Amino acid sequence: MGTDGPLTYWDYIRVEDLLDLQGGVEDDEVDLANEEVVFITVHQVFELWFKLVLRELRTARDLFCRDVVANQELSGAARSLDRVITILGRATDHFLVMETLSTRDYLAFRDKLTTASGFQSAQMRELEIVLGLDSAERIDAGPAGNWLEMLRNHDGSESWSSRRVLAALNERHSLKEAIERWLARTPIDGVAHDDPDAETKLGEFIANFLQAHAREADSACDVAIAQGGDGVDPQARRLRAEKEKEAVRAFFEPSEEEGGIERARIRCAMMFIETYRELPLLAWPREVLDKLVEAEQAFVLFRQRHARMVERIIGRRTGTGGSSGVDYLDAVAQTYRVFRDLWAIRTLQIRREAAPPLANPDYYGFAHDA
Repeated sequence: MGTDGPLTYWDYIRVEDLLDLQGGVEDDEVDLANEEVVFITVHQVFELWFKLVLRELRTARDLFCRDVVANQELSGAARSLDRVITILGRATDHFLVMETLSTRDYLAFRDKLTTASGFQSAQMRELEIVLGLDSAERIDAGPAGNWLEMLRNHDGSESWSSRRVLAALNERHSLKEAIERWLARTPIDGVAHDDPDAETKLGEFIANFLQAHAREADSACDVAIAQGGDGVDPQARRLRAEKEKEAVRAFFEPSEEEGGIERARIRCAMMFIETYRELPLLAWPREVLDKLVEAEQAFVLFRQRHARMVERIIGRRTGTGGSSGVDYLDAVAQTYRVFRDLWAIRTLQIRREAAPPLANPDYYGFAHDA
């Protein structure tokens, strides 16, 4: 595209090219029903939103891939994640437009999509990869038996989608991996990760937190028993408190299969940032962690809304491309989670007043040269 004269709006955003893309397989929308053009257009808008989300996720990931991340740079990562959250929210709203199609409206052109499926959206698969979805948790959508096979051409050759997704799989790190590398370097109570006493100090902090959590669990148990009257079984309530305490101990003592001491440090960093979030130098780290949870929540809500839209329009019939339709979408919305430890921290937090005192709180003051 080029222009010899002053730049115009329609040239800058290529309006003519954009409005010429809704013809579907006919490549011309003149003979298409309005409903089919709606279907095509909404999905094209989804792909444009996905493009923006991918740019922001990669920007945030690349920041955390650095060996040193300046504290003031975290505001940029939080801004990228905030944009992701906003975009996913608007994309979720677009399902309202899809729901203006009745079942019979959609069935009128559905046969054109027999071998096509939304699962073949390369950018959606890229989003999962860049976020850090564990490949072992993937659910195959169709009869091909492998999610990557669904992205290839029908003759088994590589397609635009499969090549794009394979390139994403070969990228150096996911956002989750980059975030966890950053968290693993978080100083715990003023002790750096590479300090000779780092492991000892980490163990001391975890022990102090576990004691504080245990006191909170026992106190809550005592209150529940005292106020519950005949409706509370004291023995069962105390057993539940013991199970809660054991779950917290297990969380901070991960097995070697989970990552051992490295995983313990990452989880401890999450809890440390959340527990002492009012300290000045933890303000942006805690904002990043909050935005990660909010972004994943927005992604989950998008998936859940997608499933309900599909069920409303086509019910629980087999999906296009041979997928199980709504059953697959529901399973994905339930299973595909990336930042599980960050969500788990919500369960384990204690009151601010109950948190164990720090030995070096001044380390996290604004005057410190971080």
